[in-house]
Amino acid sequence: MYENLAFNLPQAGIVGIIGPNGAGKTTIFKMIMGEEAPDAGNFSVGETAKIAYVDQAHSNINPEKTIWENFSDGQDLVMMGGKQVNSRAYLSRFNFSGSEQNKKVNTLSGGERNRLHLAMTLKEEGNVLLLDEPTNDLDVNTLRALEEGLENFAGCAVVISHDRWFLDRVCTHILAFEGNSEVYFFEGSFSDYEENKKNRLGGDLMPKRIKYKKLIR
Repeated sequence: MYENLAFNLPQAGIVGIIGPNGAGKTTIFKMIMGEEAPDAGNFSVGETAKIAYVDQAHSNINPEKTIWENFSDGQDLVMMGGKQVNSRAYLSRFNFSGSEQNKKVNTLSGGERNRLHLAMTLKEEGNVLLLDEPTNDLDVNTLRALEEGLENFAGCAVVISHDRWFLDRVCTHILAFEGNSEVYFFEGSFSDYEENKKNRLGGDLMPKRIKYKKLIR
């Protein structure tokens, strides 16, 4: 639960959403996707917003198709950034070698599915990119490919993550669930946010157990 939350996604910004489990971070994504509505107030998505979403369930992957078929729809060349890109060469940047690209998705590990979903989502070229814990089970090479993809992303990206090092490298803004139904929107890196929080709230930056308001019947 949170109250009095007001913010706009910044154009071409990368917003990191941080906070304890159960604070409501994923609910923000569900509202953006139209799966949930706020109990009060307004939440709007612009008419020109084209959303690309990496969820933890990887729901848009067909398990009966191969890695390459899921990514390319059987096309050797795909359009990315207004340019034609070799689909197999691009997949190799996500640590899928030539022979591995022909593996059926239903044989993949969780980390391999995560890598494939990232590659597929970056290919969609939405102007609002939603990433829910994208660094889980990623190897170093794929993590670098993700960071490069975010740096070259022309739209706005929103990232839910507990990986402070990743957030510090890529984020331009932080949306922090600080407990007691308080949410703070900060312009700057994760390190800048931590310094700001220390100045605002004192030296104790350890996560607090979420406190919810009591229900009144």
